[in-house]
Amino acid sequence: MDAAKPLAGKVAVVTGASRGVGACIAASIAGKGAAVALVARSSEPIRALEGQIKAAGGRAIAIPCDIRNIQEVDQLSDAVHAAFGRVHILVNAAGVFGPIQLIAQSDPARWIDTLMVNTIGPYLTCRAFASDMIASGWGRIINVTSAASLHTPGSLNSAYGTSKAALNQFTRHLAAELAGTGVTANVIHPGEVKTEMWAAIRDEVAKTGPEGEGYRTWASWVEETGGDPPDKAAELVLKLVSDEASAITGRFLWIEDGLQKPVRSW
Repeated sequence: MDAAKPLAGKVAVVTGASRGVGACIAASIAGKGAAVALVARSSEPIRALEGQIKAAGGRAIAIPCDIRNIQEVDQLSDAVHAAFGRVHILVNAAGVFGPIQLIAQSDPARWIDTLMVNTIGPYLTCRAFASDMIASGWGRIINVTSAASLHTPGSLNSAYGTSKAALNQFTRHLAAELAGTGVTANVIHPGEVKTEMWAAIRDEVAKTGPEGEGYRTWASWVEETGGDPPDKAAELVLKLVSDEASAITGRFLWIEDGLQKPVRSW
């Protein structure tokens, strides 16, 4: 095996690969030799990333897909298998923050959509690709969660916090089901990354009253510090997809030396 390409021969699917943490993770996995399916609703950014990966000598394919839709996820599965064969690595990095509103005043369509993207989407992709990994006797499933799922609940982020808490519990159930198969399932907090999601939160909480002060403070903190680099999340993913991480499953994991110190999970 080429030490510089430890993932050669592996196939990965990365959702949310159009920007931010997802794009960084996808590029890092491709750089280690895996063939990567780049998944997002927007086709232009993932096609651009596909070109960059190929120009660097890697293997990638851009596949636009709405992971909220079971038919589209089934089509995604068919497309990945046709292009690369059996999947070994799945990273669910697609996510939205949802309505920053009090529950009684919230937009129900946005609230429900947050759970569809952050929880139902990962369920559908895990359902689509876990059997590949079981058949191979080796696999890694990594779902991107948030420390918000562990903090004491407050106002304004009920949709996001609920979706990520549900994703955590779903991943724990998945890990329990996969025990002894050679396949692991974990969630990671990618850090306080200055992404487009961060900018959207900053802009939306600016319009809120006193109940939004905590988020305004958080947005300012990320602005002032520059946030955690997305490379740290990619480094954590690369550790988890290594053979050395075969015993790590059902865990909530943190980047190294992040701005936010790890808090107790389970």
